[in-house]
Amino acid sequence: MKKLTDVLELVNLRDNGVNKMRWNILRVLQQTGDCVSGQVLSKELGISRVSIWKHICNLRRDGYVIQASARGYRLVSSPDLLLPGEFHHWGQKIHHFGETGSTMNIAKELAQKGAEEKTIVIAESQTHGRGRLGREWLSPGGGIYVTLILRPEISPAYAPRINLMASVAVARAIRKLFSLNAELKWPNDVLIGGRKVCGILAEMEAEVDAINFVNLGIGINANTAVSHYEKGATSLKEELGREVSRKEFLNSVLREINEQQVLLTKSDLLEGWKSLSATLGREVRIATPGEEIIGRAVDIDASGALILKREDGSLSSAISGDCIHLS
Repeated sequence: MKKLTDVLELVNLRDNGVNKMRWNILRVLQQTGDCVSGQVLSKELGISRVSIWKHICNLRRDGYVIQASARGYRLVSSPDLLLPGEFHHWGQKIHHFGETGSTMNIAKELAQKGAEEKTIVIAESQTHGRGRLGREWLSPGGGIYVTLILRPEISPAYAPRINLMASVAVARAIRKLFSLNAELKWPNDVLIGGRKVCGILAEMEAEVDAINFVNLGIGINANTAVSHYEKGATSLKEELGREVSRKEFLNSVLREINEQQVLLTKSDLLEGWKSLSATLGREVRIATPGEEIIGRAVDIDASGALILKREDGSLSSAISGDCIHLS
């Protein structure tokens, strides 16, 4: 069992309106792996034993099974909920909702009020989840619906790279945890076996030469049966034949985003995306409100735009739009 003093040094949750002490107690129970007496918790955390008990009761209401005995408290099991206490390594503000309309809408309000870099909005389900081009994103329980507030110091011209960065992060997490062959469809989808498992939506507020913020929405079909609703979609559960730990997977995705974000202005990010691409080398049709481009996807440029070689040999670039694989 780890020493309690060592565990407490790792507790770095920030108070975002949720009871920070509750998550500190959870962190201790998670890390010790054994009974911790109420007296020790009270002394080390600087609160009364009655307060400790109240926080334990709140954790139980959240779904944590905590055994109480003469020796103290022991964490027996945890719910598969994306609660703030499960993401202590992220070290940033987390706003968690059992159900909400859209995490993107909440994040926009927070960002406009000055929420700092990597504030996170998480929902267990959404009633009005949003995809690209005003489409609905089905958001039943069992999925992962997250919006991160980013304030990158890059030119607005490079903002499309944020979509690439997030898709690389999700694909890498899927490959590492589940050994599934996750691939990327330009500009912002993650596929498994040609079917969509994750969609990404980035919304930016910027000046002419500076980004105020980018809200990065990520919707992942984790423990859902989405193929019943969308033939072109799949989920991690359907691919693996079992449910996955959503909190373990989201922790992995957040770690990958941390690693990939430092590459936003580097060619390494583009090379990483190319190595995972299911779009490059294929005949595609790019549909935008103003035009339609058909050609072979041959590359992406420095800003993340897709470069197509048309039938007559000329090159065209697409900054955004729907990408349909034709071959």
